[in-house]
Amino acid sequence: MKKSTQNSKRNFLKKTIAGATGAMFFPTIVPASVLGKNAPSNKINIGQIGFGRIARGHDLPETMKYDVARVIAVSDLDTKRMAKGKSFIEKWYADKTGKSDYIDVKTYEDYHEMLMNKDIDAVIISTPDHWHAQPAIEAALAGKDIYMQKPASLTIEEGRIMSNIVHKTGVIFQIGSQQRSADPWPQFKMVCELVRNGRIGDLKTVKVGLGTDPAGEDFPQMSVPENLNFDMWLGSTPLMEYSEKKVHPQDDFSRPGWLRIEQFGAGMITGWGAHHIDTAHWGMGTEYTGPIEVKGKAEFPKSGDWNVHGDFEVTAKYENGIVMEISSAFPNGVRFEGSEGWLFVSRGNVSVTASDPTSGNSSKALQASDTKILTSEIGEDEIHLYHSEEQHGNWLDCIQTRAQPVAPVEIAHRSCSACLVSHIAMKLQRKLHWDPINERFKNDDEANSMLSRPQRYPYGYEHIEALAKG
Repeated sequence: MKKSTQNSKRNFLKKTIAGATGAMFFPTIVPASVLGKNAPSNKINIGQIGFGRIARGHDLPETMKYDVARVIAVSDLDTKRMAKGKSFIEKWYADKTGKSDYIDVKTYEDYHEMLMNKDIDAVIISTPDHWHAQPAIEAALAGKDIYMQKPASLTIEEGRIMSNIVHKTGVIFQIGSQQRSADPWPQFKMVCELVRNGRIGDLKTVKVGLGTDPAGEDFPQMSVPENLNFDMWLGSTPLMEYSEKKVHPQDDFSRPGWLRIEQFGAGMITGWGAHHIDTAHWGMGTEYTGPIEVKGKAEFPKSGDWNVHGDFEVTAKYENGIVMEISSAFPNGVRFEGSEGWLFVSRGNVSVTASDPTSGNSSKALQASDTKILTSEIGEDEIHLYHSEEQHGNWLDCIQTRAQPVAPVEIAHRSCSACLVSHIAMKLQRKLHWDPINERFKNDDEANSMLSRPQRYPYGYEHIEALAKG
């Protein structure tokens, strides 16, 4: 690890120890009603952590289009990407304002240095899955509001710690569950409201369809590019020989290879599962709990570096009697089946980025057993779910009002933990009994051993000094 990285991390942890012991952080954004519409302090200064395909194609454009947002910094362990991030942000503002020198974006090879910048109010975390929970925890300890890409965590244990810290510090946290917002997919909220209000009768079964990723060959070892801090990129996960197809492309922003390696994530069960299972929970009314029984099976590659699951099926039973079936054999989307009909919802042919998979054979975004269900109006006295126009805009609004966003941290953790419990069942290929209150498997040491992973020093939440002392 580079000496500058070690020093900046050590300084950051010293500054956040006090915050870990119970101090609450308060917003630095002053409402417009106090200082006037155009007062400088009304701007939310944002730092971007990670400049890959999601940041470039989604998170930054969707955030910077709001006048209240001002992205002033970017951090990436790949200095080539960091430089491109700086240029991207500066050009965006130059085109928007007509001023070529409107902003000088600060760059940080180590995001810990960014978190020490008191001018930054909030951060966007658009990093690989294994680098989600730790920077979110550290950002919360530093009093920064957080927008983070899904899935919420690599393991259930780190997700629980992250949720606890976010609640303890009082920062505003939004997960990138875009299916909860009207733009660009209003059909998800619509279907969940219809289900919650009994338009298909008593909900019995929810079928979630997810795609799979292809298995891969063994990729030859390559020299680590000088522009990449590969040791820190690996983070808390084990050391590994570098190959570009295991990490991210050096010359473009296409879909990276790390998505297909279990060391860095669980595959599509969390990749798209974090979206669709969250939608299922929204319609089921189980956003703050999880299944009580789960069984699964899956095909896993017997060789090759790309080793996440292939075809799979999972059955999860919830305490309210509803059964969720998750399978690669179903159309990509969510189908709610009740005693009096069914509703199916998907993204149709819309993807977040150009390299994202679309919904495949579920190109119809909205289907019903009876089209009359789709025209049913929700009455004033019925259940009305949280309305959000757009995920990033909702986050920015909540930073100013300090209200909770449409997808707060505990909802993020619960949707992710349902995915991870399913993945554990897929690995063990037997029925498991899950306690969603204590977040432990009942009488199953083998399954419980998979709730966390070893953390390679000095990375991972286990090595955050503030947490160790708190």
